[in-house]
Amino acid sequence: MSFYYRWKNFDENEDRPEKPRRYGVTEIRVPHCSLLGRNVIQDIFESMGQFVDGLKFSGGSHSLMPRDIIKEVINMAHKHDMYVSTGDWAEHLLRRGPSVFKEYVEECKQLGFDTIELNAGSLELPEETLLRYLRLIKSSGLKAKPQFSVKFNKSDIPVGRDRAFGAYIVTTPRSTEFVEDVDLLVRRAERCLEAGADMITIDADDVCKQADSVRADIIAKIIGRLGVEKTMFEASNLRTSEWFIKHYGSNVNLFVDHSQVMDLECLRGCSLEG
Repeated sequence: MSFYYRWKNFDENEDRPEKPRRYGVTEIRVPHCSLLGRNVIQDIFESMGQFVDGLKFSGGSHSLMPRDIIKEVINMAHKHDMYVSTGDWAEHLLRRGPSVFKEYVEECKQLGFDTIELNAGSLELPEETLLRYLRLIKSSGLKAKPQFSVKFNKSDIPVGRDRAFGAYIVTTPRSTEFVEDVDLLVRRAERCLEAGADMITIDADDVCKQADSVRADIIAKIIGRLGVEKTMFEASNLRTSEWFIKHYGSNVNLFVDHSQVMDLECLRGCSLEG
């Protein structure tokens, strides 16, 4: 091992394994500059590939790229043992009708994507419809990763006996008010996992957007119910990543900017040594 990597050395006695990993996962977004040049992302793979588990095309960026470029980036990621996720683009397509979603899943599979993300908050779908789309993704041989935020439209929050598992909820007019409800987040995430979801992503807004205002109570409840292995948190900056590593160790799954990969891996290494 080169001097550059001498500080970090996985061995069989450590809890966090080498790739492919089921926990201690680091997922990064595709740099927007990759739209202008493939050398940028190639440099990232070659210099930091062993520390990156997944790559996400966030913000629908892949919709602006030629198919051959998308395939090339995906193939490069696969060569470095990374999975590739679509990011939250499905909600844009579903505005054109449910039938478009099936075509989208097939196209993602043909392009080589491994994971399709479903942003539950942006989709604003009934729970059973979300689960149906999730099963469609799984039946196509791809992985499904729903994303939840801690705030829900007030009209989507069940009241009284309707909070029971799988209860039918009478449709109500849409509200403009959003209300925090971590118990509803956990229940819906549990149903997604039971339906075959591979991992749940937790949106940073109102949970861990800034290190000084991390909602430790919400995070503890989510991890306590869903487990570290099945949850991924968005870490907006390095201080937030440091908070997660300090409180939950090297095995926590984090989605970060590509510029934070090396620093995050150093934090994971220090956690293992501690």
